[in-house]
Amino acid sequence: MNGDVKREWFEKDYYQILGVPKNATQEEIKKAYRKLAQRYHPDANPGNKEAEERFKEISAAYDVIGDEQKRKQYDQVREMVASGFRAGPGPGWAGGPGPRIRFEDLGFGDLGDLGDLFGGLFGRRGRPRAGRGDDLETEVTVSFEDAMRGTTVPVRIQGPAPCSTCGGSGAAPGSVPVVCPQCRGTGMIAVNQGLFQIEQTCPRCHGAGRVVDKVCPTCRGTGSERRTRTFQVRIPAGVQDGARIRLRGHGEPGPSGAEPGDLYVRVHVKPHPFFRRRGADLEVEVPITYTEAALGATIQVPTLDGPVTMRIPPGTSSGKTFRLRGKGAPRRGGQGDLYVKVNVAVPARLTSKERELLEQLREIETESPRRRLGVSA
Repeated sequence: MNGDVKREWFEKDYYQILGVPKNATQEEIKKAYRKLAQRYHPDANPGNKEAEERFKEISAAYDVIGDEQKRKQYDQVREMVASGFRAGPGPGWAGGPGPRIRFEDLGFGDLGDLGDLFGGLFGRRGRPRAGRGDDLETEVTVSFEDAMRGTTVPVRIQGPAPCSTCGGSGAAPGSVPVVCPQCRGTGMIAVNQGLFQIEQTCPRCHGAGRVVDKVCPTCRGTGSERRTRTFQVRIPAGVQDGARIRLRGHGEPGPSGAEPGDLYVRVHVKPHPFFRRRGADLEVEVPITYTEAALGATIQVPTLDGPVTMRIPPGTSSGKTFRLRGKGAPRRGGQGDLYVKVNVAVPARLTSKERELLEQLREIETESPRRRLGVSA
């Protein structure tokens, strides 16, 4: 087991996510993943957020149990979870009524990883991170054009922010936080629990490792105050509707100057009057006349960069779709395609001359388009 161990390993059953038994072969796991990935892939479910989240979940599961080494580590962790981590018959053991696991079998590196996840259950030493500030989320709405070319928008957040007097330290001007005398700056204290030594958050500094002797008069030692903050958020070109942009460190401040949370900006894109989006590709419907469809023509079609010319070959049927490469939405490493669907527009009103010419055409037409259906008229 190594640094790849994540908290999700303790919380999620990857076998259940992929729909395979725990004793499945690697080939069976691979087949199950491919089937589910094909079903829930974003390209097959454009705009479906539930399918997108399911695809991410499937991919995360396969990334672990699809790899033989990671799978062994994951199975060990899950077995430990099932056992409940209760003390066994002697030093160095953990386990419940089920299979027992010796700490020595996991390796010293494992104790550090698991100690991170369980708050120092195995007596790992070292300075922990103090409580992190909460993440915040807000929303912005941009036009389709701005989403395609990218833009910068202001975002206003009202709520807890680093104190303007102490800068978030919690200490009064002229003083500074000092090392906590109870935990000596570690943020944790050791408590003996029979066979184990458990580390708990220091009750005096609440895990920060520092205490304030003279508190800030503005925030009263909390390091934060309520006020309005304004950020300029860069919206990347080609952003999808519903995408979240992360601004690291712009969330709520952490207690006593600890690490702040992050700010997530969810982007909503207004629909366009005639462009429709499918991933990085765009679709547009363009009307053409009967004569353009029958005789062929060169017409103009709209794109994100302005009108371009497109050739309509003679005998084009209504509903035919043409592809213009590189005229779609921006994407990493290039641009998608534009799909142009042409529809023959039938005029609601005719001039007398148009009616006369069409009647002449009807008189000389020799074959019915419905002939293949077994009817003559």
